Amino acid sequence: MAVKILIKRMMPESKANELTPLFRGLRNLATNQPGYISGETLKRVDKPGEFLIISTWQSIDDWREYVVSKERTEIQNEIDARIGTETTYEIYQYG
Repeated sequence: MAVKILIKRMMPESKANELTPLFRGLRNLATNQPGYISGETLKRVDKPGEFLIISTWQSIDDWREYVVSKERTEIQNEIDARIGTETTYEIYQYG
């Protein structure tokens, strides 16, 4: 069953350009991962610096393989270090 992953990040907008290559790296890794369906990035209108990424996967197992991959973990750790806060994840499935 397909799952949606909500990925939330808080970061100063001044860091957006600096982090763009890292975000692209994550997107490239995801699109090449088995089970990846789609992804979109949203910028919160009423709270500057808050971003929501909605990622859709064929199964929770596909997401889990991706999220623990070495390449992804390295990039994610670099992002969190640069923004100074931890990225959060929420997993949902269709009811």
